[in-house]
Amino acid sequence: MKVLITPRGFAKYGLDEVKRMESKGLEVDYNDTGRAYSPEQFLKKATDADAIIVGVDRMGDEVIDMCSHLKVICKFGVGTDNINVAHAAKRGIFVGRTVGSNSLSVAEHVAALMFADAKNLWPALREVKGGGWGKPTGTELAGKTLGIVGFGAIGKCLSRIAAGIGMRVKAYDALVVDTKTAEEYGAEIASFDDLLEGSDYVSLHVPLLESTHNLIAEPELKLMKANACLVNAARGGVVDEGDLYNALMNGEIRSACFDVYSKEPPAPDDRLLSLDNFLLTPHIGSRTNESEARTCAVSTGVVLEHLGL
Repeated sequence: MKVLITPRGFAKYGLDEVKRMESKGLEVDYNDTGRAYSPEQFLKKATDADAIIVGVDRMGDEVIDMCSHLKVICKFGVGTDNINVAHAAKRGIFVGRTVGSNSLSVAEHVAALMFADAKNLWPALREVKGGGWGKPTGTELAGKTLGIVGFGAIGKCLSRIAAGIGMRVKAYDALVVDTKTAEEYGAEIASFDDLLEGSDYVSLHVPLLESTHNLIAEPELKLMKANACLVNAARGGVVDEGDLYNALMNGEIRSACFDVYSKEPPAPDDRLLSLDNFLLTPHIGSRTNESEARTCAVSTGVVLEHLGL
């Protein structure tokens, strides 16, 4: 049986896992090119695979139908918006995720974005590199309220970090979260609207689904405090970026810090990139040595389990 691995991280962090699969008698084809596969390269390699560990490669109906041997798809991460999960299920193909493997790394990245925003690190850096020595006044995160939308593995990790630095944490999830569980992570349960209205920082941690597409748009932005910061390390599509631009321009919210975007990379002339109160990092929240190694191990375990090995 053949396993195709497309994420480039396996060549650096997952060679022990490759050996683990090979020791089970599997043929392993992993990406050691240093580049993402083109759609044509991916399809050529995928058609005879029994299992695929997939990163951002798109697996729609046509691709899945062409993979006649396929039994297992494991997302190298959590978000499965690049995989037609329903169609895979119709074909009897198991779709797994590496839940929890990158949670701490993403949560730390969100904390870093909040600190950068609160302490005006980016304006200060630009000032010094431009030959100046201006000293913008920032604010403390301690004592501020963080609203976490989506209280899954990443949301829980972030809650503990935020509570540890003295923030008040409110949590909302479409699924019911009991009060005791929230309290274990230093949070209190809030309704969606109450969270938006009462938070100094709002951090999004939801999957991109039909129900979460443009979850944050003009009505939600108008509910937020004028001095609030919106943080998105989930998926670009959960925020209406046109409405966000207007809100930032009009002073409806103070700032936004994103690690994801609806189209990655964004166009160089994208309007949001022109704003000083919009900070964007290139979807690197999960890109740490530790997270990559854990994700290699977890995805390997998913493949072996569902191939019966």
